[in-house]
Amino acid sequence: MEFELYFDYLCPFVYRASLLLANSKDDGWTIWDAPAADRVRGRLAFKAAEAARRQGRFDVFHPALLAARHQARSDIDDVRVIEQVAEDSGLDLERFRLDVDDPSIMQALARDHMQAVAKHGVFGTPTFVFPNGASAYIRLAEAPAGAEAVDLYDRMIGMAADEPRVLEIKRPVRPSPD
Repeated sequence: MEFELYFDYLCPFVYRASLLLANSKDDGWTIWDAPAADRVRGRLAFKAAEAARRQGRFDVFHPALLAARHQARSDIDDVRVIEQVAEDSGLDLERFRLDVDDPSIMQALARDHMQAVAKHGVFGTPTFVFPNGASAYIRLAEAPAGAEAVDLYDRMIGMAADEPRVLEIKRPVRPSPD
Protein backbone atom coordinates (compact mmCIF):
# COMPACT_ATOMS: atom_id res chain seq x y z
CA MET A 1 0.00 0.00 0.00
CA GLU A 2 1.28 3.47 -0.82
CA PHE A 3 0.51 6.66 1.07
CA GLU A 4 1.96 10.13 1.40
CA LEU A 5 3.57 11.39 4.59
CA TYR A 6 4.36 15.03 5.20
CA PHE A 7 7.37 15.41 7.46
CA ASP A 8 9.73 17.75 9.23
CA TYR A 9 13.22 16.43 10.05
CA LEU A 10 13.28 18.13 13.44
CA CYS A 11 9.99 16.61 14.65
CA PRO A 12 10.47 13.56 16.89
CA PHE A 13 6.95 12.38 16.04
CA VAL A 14 7.89 12.26 12.36
CA TYR A 15 10.91 10.16 13.23
CA ARG A 16 8.82 7.74 15.28
CA ALA A 17 6.28 7.47 12.48
CA SER A 18 9.07 6.89 9.95
CA LEU A 19 10.02 3.69 11.77
CA LEU A 20 6.48 2.01 11.40
CA LEU A 21 6.20 21.48 6.86
CA ALA A 22 7.95 23.80 8.37
CA ASN A 23 6.72 27.34 8.73
CA SER A 24 6.77 30.09 11.32
CA LYS A 25 3.71 31.42 13.13
CA ASP A 26 4.55 34.85 11.66
CA ASP A 27 2.02 35.65 8.94
CA GLY A 28 3.64 35.66 5.52
CA TRP A 29 6.97 34.16 6.63
CA THR A 30 8.03 30.96 4.92
CA ILE A 31 11.16 28.90 5.24
CA TRP A 32 11.64 28.93 1.46
CA ASP A 33 11.45 32.73 1.19
CA ALA A 34 13.59 33.52 4.25
CA PRO A 35 16.81 35.30 3.28
CA ALA A 36 19.66 32.88 2.58
CA ALA A 37 21.79 34.74 5.16
CA ASP A 38 19.27 33.92 7.92
CA ARG A 39 20.11 30.80 9.88
CA VAL A 40 16.80 28.92 9.85
CA ARG A 41 16.62 25.65 11.79
CA GLY A 42 15.83 22.71 9.53
CA ARG A 43 16.29 24.50 6.22
CA LEU A 44 19.57 22.73 5.43
CA ALA A 45 17.90 19.35 5.96
CA PHE A 46 15.15 20.17 3.48
CA LYS A 47 17.68 21.42 0.94
CA ALA A 48 19.76 18.29 1.42
CA ALA A 49 16.76 16.01 1.00
CA GLU A 50 15.87 17.68 -2.27
CA ALA A 51 19.50 17.47 -3.41
CA ALA A 52 19.36 13.72 -2.68
CA ARG A 53 16.11 13.47 -4.65
CA ARG A 54 17.83 15.12 -7.63
CA GLN A 55 20.32 12.23 -7.57
CA GLY A 56 17.59 9.60 -7.20
CA ARG A 57 18.85 8.77 -3.67
CA PHE A 58 16.07 10.28 -1.53
CA ASP A 59 14.85 6.85 -0.37
CA VAL A 60 18.33 6.10 1.04
CA PHE A 61 19.14 9.59 2.32
CA HIS A 62 15.80 10.30 4.03
CA PRO A 63 15.89 7.51 6.67
CA ALA A 64 19.62 8.08 7.20
CA LEU A 65 19.01 11.78 7.92
CA LEU A 66 16.17 10.97 10.32
CA ALA A 67 18.43 8.45 12.10
CA ALA A 68 21.26 10.99 12.30
CA ARG A 69 18.94 13.47 14.00
CA HIS A 70 16.90 11.19 16.24
CA GLN A 71 19.20 8.23 16.98
CA ALA A 72 22.69 9.72 16.85
CA ARG A 73 21.41 13.13 18.08
CA SER A 74 23.51 14.84 15.42
CA ASP A 75 23.04 18.51 14.57
CA ILE A 76 21.47 18.40 11.12
CA ASP A 77 21.95 22.15 10.79
CA ASP A 78 25.69 21.41 10.58
CA VAL A 79 26.93 21.12 6.98
CA ARG A 80 29.53 18.53 8.02
CA VAL A 81 26.82 16.24 9.44
CA ILE A 82 24.63 16.63 6.35
CA GLU A 83 27.55 15.94 4.02
CA GLN A 84 28.54 12.84 6.01
CA VAL A 85 24.99 11.49 5.73
CA ALA A 86 25.07 12.29 2.00
CA GLU A 87 28.39 10.52 1.53
CA ASP A 88 27.22 7.50 3.58
CA SER A 89 24.08 7.41 1.41
CA GLY A 90 26.13 7.10 -1.76
CA LEU A 91 25.55 10.59 -3.14
CA ASP A 92 27.97 12.34 -5.45
CA LEU A 93 29.22 14.91 -2.91
CA GLU A 94 30.33 17.50 -5.47
CA ARG A 95 26.95 17.49 -7.18
CA PHE A 96 25.21 17.40 -3.77
CA ARG A 97 27.01 20.58 -2.68
CA LEU A 98 26.09 22.35 -5.93
CA ASP A 99 22.44 21.35 -5.55
CA VAL A 100 22.25 22.39 -1.88
CA ASP A 101 23.63 25.79 -2.89
CA ASP A 102 21.18 26.14 -5.80
CA PRO A 103 18.86 29.05 -4.89
CA SER A 104 15.93 27.30 -6.60
CA ILE A 105 16.15 24.14 -4.48
CA MET A 106 13.64 25.40 -1.90
CA GLN A 107 10.96 25.71 -4.61
CA ALA A 108 10.24 21.98 -4.18
CA LEU A 109 9.48 22.50 -0.48
CA ALA A 110 7.27 25.49 -1.30
CA ARG A 111 5.38 23.45 -3.91
CA ASP A 112 4.96 20.44 -1.60
CA HIS A 113 3.85 22.60 1.32
CA MET A 114 1.27 24.54 -0.69
CA GLN A 115 -0.07 21.33 -2.24
CA ALA A 116 -0.29 19.65 1.16
CA VAL A 117 -2.25 22.55 2.63
CA ALA A 118 -4.52 23.09 -0.40
CA LYS A 119 -5.23 19.46 -1.25
CA HIS A 120 -5.21 17.76 2.15
CA GLY A 121 -5.53 20.52 4.74
CA VAL A 122 -2.19 19.60 6.30
CA PHE A 123 -1.46 21.73 9.36
CA GLY A 124 1.38 19.83 11.00
CA THR A 125 3.68 16.85 10.82
CA PRO A 126 3.51 13.93 10.63
CA THR A 127 0.41 13.88 8.43
CA PHE A 128 -0.39 10.64 6.64
CA VAL A 129 -2.42 10.74 3.43
CA PHE A 130 -3.95 7.35 2.68
CA PRO A 131 -4.80 5.85 -0.73
CA ASN A 132 -8.50 6.67 -0.31
CA GLY A 133 -7.66 10.37 0.14
CA ALA A 134 -8.27 10.42 3.89
CA SER A 135 -5.55 12.10 5.92
CA ALA A 136 -4.58 12.14 9.56
CA TYR A 137 -2.06 13.93 11.77
CA ILE A 138 -0.75 11.15 14.00
CA ARG A 139 1.80 11.43 16.81
CA LEU A 140 3.29 8.23 18.23
CA ALA A 141 4.57 8.06 21.80
CA GLU A 142 7.16 5.49 20.74
CA ALA A 143 8.21 3.66 17.61
CA PRO A 144 6.72 0.17 17.39
CA ALA A 145 8.76 -2.72 16.02
CA GLY A 146 8.07 -5.88 14.05
CA ALA A 147 4.57 -7.33 14.33
CA GLU A 148 3.55 -4.49 16.66
CA ALA A 149 4.25 -2.00 13.86
CA VAL A 150 2.08 -3.94 11.41
CA ASP A 151 -0.73 -4.26 13.97
CA LEU A 152 -0.58 -0.56 14.84
CA TYR A 153 -0.53 0.41 11.18
CA ASP A 154 -3.58 -1.75 10.45
CA ARG A 155 -5.49 -0.24 13.38
CA MET A 156 -4.37 3.25 12.37
CA ILE A 157 -5.68 2.67 8.84
CA GLY A 158 -8.95 1.34 10.23
CA MET A 159 -9.54 4.41 12.34
CA ALA A 160 -7.81 7.23 10.47
CA ALA A 161 -8.41 6.22 6.87
CA ASP A 162 -11.54 4.10 6.88
CA GLU A 163 -13.72 5.84 9.49
CA PRO A 164 -14.72 9.27 8.16
CA ARG A 165 -16.90 10.08 11.18
CA VAL A 166 -13.82 10.38 13.44
CA LEU A 167 -12.40 13.84 12.89
CA GLU A 168 -9.86 14.04 15.70
CA ILE A 169 -8.52 12.02 18.59
CA LYS A 170 -6.27 13.73 21.09
CA ARG A 171 -5.17 12.29 24.40
CA PRO A 172 -4.86 14.68 27.31
CA VAL A 173 -1.52 14.49 29.10
CA ARG A 174 -1.54 14.84 32.86
CA PRO A 175 0.63 17.64 34.16
CA SER A 176 3.89 16.63 35.74
CA PRO A 177 3.88 16.77 39.56
CA ASP A 178 7.06 18.89 39.63
